[in-house]
Amino acid sequence: MIDSELTIRKLEIFLAFMEKKTIARVAEALGISGVSVHRALHSLEDVLRCPLFVQEGRNLRPLPAAQTLGHYAEEALMVIRRAVEATREAAGYGSGRMKLGCLYSLTTEMVPQLIMGLKRRRPEMEIDLTMDSNRNLLDRLADGRLDAVLVSVSREMDEMAALEVLPLFEDTLCLAIPLSLADRVSDPADLAGLRHEKFVALNDGFATAQGFADAFAEAGYEPEVVTRLNDIFSLMNLVQAGVGCSLVPSRIGKVFGNTVKLVELAEKYRKRQTVALVFPRNRERDPDMLALVAEARMRVRQAAN
Repeated sequence: MIDSELTIRKLEIFLAFMEKKTIARVAEALGISGVSVHRALHSLEDVLRCPLFVQEGRNLRPLPAAQTLGHYAEEALMVIRRAVEATREAAGYGSGRMKLGCLYSLTTEMVPQLIMGLKRRRPEMEIDLTMDSNRNLLDRLADGRLDAVLVSVSREMDEMAALEVLPLFEDTLCLAIPLSLADRVSDPADLAGLRHEKFVALNDGFATAQGFADAFAEAGYEPEVVTRLNDIFSLMNLVQAGVGCSLVPSRIGKVFGNTVKLVELAEKYRKRQTVALVFPRNRERDPDMLALVAEARMRVRQAAN
């Protein structure tokens, strides 16, 4: 087994000395002290258990053993650099390609702004966008099929342990009703008074579906759900057509403001969502991820102002 004291850094200092010939030049080139250079060279002799240099005045003269080590050390470092590059490429590190996932409702404003800002920062970047439910997006992130996701998060989510979470904004669920019901629903809306209305809802796995279930649990009954869907735009089209009411995040109202009325819920039924950028902690130094995080933070600051 190779001694743990034989480090890449020591080999780099050694190769720099073989090229520069003096400790002072190596120290200047690497930005370290002469003492550190001297210590690294003699540490290599201790690790290898053989002399590499002979003292000649104030300088060190390489012995044949040092020439041999220099040949193989150069090859070894070259192989290590290639291994690092290949590994990063396989992991998508700094590849210029971002696999981004998001909730359907975020494509109305947040995601387009984020993508345009990211393209300004890194024009060469290719962005693959996947839209899905909260649960499916987090599953795809966990198994590496996505690099980062924009989802609704809560403190109770166990899968967040190995992830970085950057909160972007908070939203609140509202009652979405067809315009034909606008005069019959109080503002704020009391769900207890809507027991006889029909509803449409998102399938399980969507953050809004969980909020829907929690709100009606507070109201003390299970609503009559006519159908469940896999995207919020289809759901809003059904509300618009009068098929049923629903609970949706307020951000979606900007798209359907003229055809569907959103009514704030009474305080006891009010459910909030925290939308966040989520990505693996081990990708936080990836240049592509750094650009995405920087753009997301800028959006948060702009919204605050």
